[in-house]
Amino acid sequence: MAAAAWPAVFEEVAALVRGALGDRVLELHHVGSTSVPGLAAKPVIDLDLILADPDHEDSYVPALVAAGFVHRVREPWWWGHRMFRLAAPESHLHVFGPDAAEPFRHRIFRDWLIRHPEDRDLYAAAKRTASTESAEAGEDGMQYNARKEQVVRDIYARIFAATGLAR
Repeated sequence: MAAAAWPAVFEEVAALVRGALGDRVLELHHVGSTSVPGLAAKPVIDLDLILADPDHEDSYVPALVAAGFVHRVREPWWWGHRMFRLAAPESHLHVFGPDAAEPFRHRIFRDWLIRHPEDRDLYAAAKRTASTESAEAGEDGMQYNARKEQVVRDIYARIFAATGLAR
């Protein structure tokens, strides 16, 4: 899948989610590396889905499973987070409640990288290094994320300082 196709692939997956859930979808956003033009990314579309009550799984899990998603993660203690995977097109659907901070952080990060190519390039370099080092060490995705964590924290610090949310 070419990078230029990622917005269209997001729309394809978003239509699948909306078709399965209808008006239960409060918000649905393209996040992650494929949502940032010019950023190196694995061909996996990340989506943040906001539902009124992610703890009420009977109201949405069966519909998402029927649409082809596989329920992989249940973390109700973390903003009601659930995560689903779709095999084709490869996608990760993150479900949160309306009061969750994480989807806002995802969009703030995405929008910052779009407007600040120097941080986009810094993050891309951190991703490449983390990917190489994790692969050489036989690590999983959690270790990969840990390897790029400091760069992510540094970028967030700049974002929060620039928006007046931190000093």
